[in-house]
Amino acid sequence: MRISLKPVAALALLLSWSLSAAESERYIVSYKTGAGPSVKALLKANGATLKLDLAKHNAAAVTMSANALKGLQHNPNIEFIEQDVKRYPLMQTQPYGIGMVQADQVSDAEAGNMTVCIIDSGYDIEHEDLAANNVSGANDPDGTGNWFEDQNHHGTHVAGTIAALNNSVGVVGVNPSGQLNLFIVKVFDADGWAYSSSLIHALDTCQIAGANVINMSLGGSFKSRAEERAFSNADKAGILSVAAAGNDGNSRSSYPASYASVVSVAAIDSNKQRASFSQYNSQVELAAPGVLVQSSVPMNTGEVADLIASGQAYEAIPMDGSPTLSSAGAMVDCGTGESFCDASGKLCLIERGNINFSAKVLNCQTSGGSGAIIYNNAPGNFSGTLAGVVTGIPSVSISASDGAALLASLPANASLTTAVGSYAFFDGTSMATPHVAGVAALVWSHFPQCSNSQIRSALQATAEDLGTSGRDNETGFGLIQAKAAVDYLTSFGCAGDSSATGGGGDSGGTTCRGKKCR
Repeated sequence: MRISLKPVAALALLLSWSLSAAESERYIVSYKTGAGPSVKALLKANGATLKLDLAKHNAAAVTMSANALKGLQHNPNIEFIEQDVKRYPLMQTQPYGIGMVQADQVSDAEAGNMTVCIIDSGYDIEHEDLAANNVSGANDPDGTGNWFEDQNHHGTHVAGTIAALNNSVGVVGVNPSGQLNLFIVKVFDADGWAYSSSLIHALDTCQIAGANVINMSLGGSFKSRAEERAFSNADKAGILSVAAAGNDGNSRSSYPASYASVVSVAAIDSNKQRASFSQYNSQVELAAPGVLVQSSVPMNTGEVADLIASGQAYEAIPMDGSPTLSSAGAMVDCGTGESFCDASGKLCLIERGNINFSAKVLNCQTSGGSGAIIYNNAPGNFSGTLAGVVTGIPSVSISASDGAALLASLPANASLTTAVGSYAFFDGTSMATPHVAGVAALVWSHFPQCSNSQIRSALQATAEDLGTSGRDNETGFGLIQAKAAVDYLTSFGCAGDSSATGGGGDSGGTTCRGKKCR
């Protein structure tokens, strides 16, 4: 807020200014060159409290009442007064999935003895959260470009979940110290697909690079005998392969995840419920967070949102297609956003449901609203899209609980900004898979003497059981747990608990390890 001031007699100012401490707010008063002493004296005489002297800049930060502010509008020595607006630290964020899989309870100081190979769309080597990692890579022979570039964004997002650095910016990954070795094999370009033969070649490249764990946030509906044989051989050679269960929301198998030699990963949300898109079948082995997973994307290709109301920051996700703009004002309740709302110069608070997001945003815009905030009608947040519809105001999504809190208070002062960033929220079993691959490497780094099948059995035995008791087709053995797996191996060694039923290190995807097989 900027307030223009016009000259008038100082006496009028003195007569009109009555300070009320309860109404005090903080402002920056900018004065004309040489007028500092007189302006500061005037401020003091009228009860303003000096907070910071900015004499070098012909300004001072003070707290004063609204009445005092009004009176200053006519002082000839003052150039302008503006709110001393707040600035917030651009802190590092720990995505919810890191805690859910217990990665923050296990040190990755020994992860230098592990190599995770990521077969995907590449890796942004210049990313602020990835550049300092121990990383190398190779390109697919079909000519999809340099492994250290990512036109698709997918591979960089996956890599961030596995190994985003603990460096005070962005996010942190499962292995955040920079000790873990990464090897990138680029098989996808901007088109986002590759052949089964390319995947086999990529597997060979990973093996030559010394990979212990392979992350494949990819898949397809059709089985390949050559591919199945290649992954079986890699398993026998000591490699632990991890792949996405698929995003079709049905019981159909996806490959390579559904080969017996590969760990199939389902997606769950922050409430530990299976994501509606996550495929379910007899080969699903483990589950991990795959809904609204925040991670890295190539620098300055993502979007971020900043929502502040009454001095409090709220987690907001830009609508896909929202323009990058800033707006401010009071919030107004616009219901479900299906019709005109008295929103002139205000931020529309809108409930999800009944009509599409673009229609809600356009109705807010037509009503004079400066920004649209759509809160969920179910627990948690969500990612929405404007589906190509062009709008002129920023729009974001927030959680149901944050929506309820804002609806109850309808803050008079709020700001909303959508801007270009280097991080994004993605959904998919592709996002769940790197949680499992990262945890597998983290746990294995503490027990390098164990085999791949022994690590796999330990992860099964210690997963947090979800849904139907015992192994089920929706979440397998359950949510992967890093600390529990480390404790298990510490207690029982690589051979595991000999009293447990089933398995004993079998890598066929049906090891039970003390759980009821289904």
